[in-house]
Amino acid sequence: MTEADEKALRIELAQLRQEHRDLDVAVEALASAGNSDALQLQRLKKKKLMIKDRIASLEDQLFPDIIA
Repeated sequence: MTEADEKALRIELAQLRQEHRDLDVAVEALASAGNSDALQLQRLKKKKLMIKDRIASLEDQLFPDIIA
């Protein structure tokens, strides 16, 4: 992996982590609202989970497990 590729992955990883935190706040706010839209809440949680999976994938690319 080139240095430019690694930098691009790190930037994407930082953006995804921020988006995941933002979605976490949005989910909590929507859930705490008494009359929240269940479908919207479900969609936000699903998007949050997809982002979490992408974060894990990027972390695996950047920090591979080395079995000695």
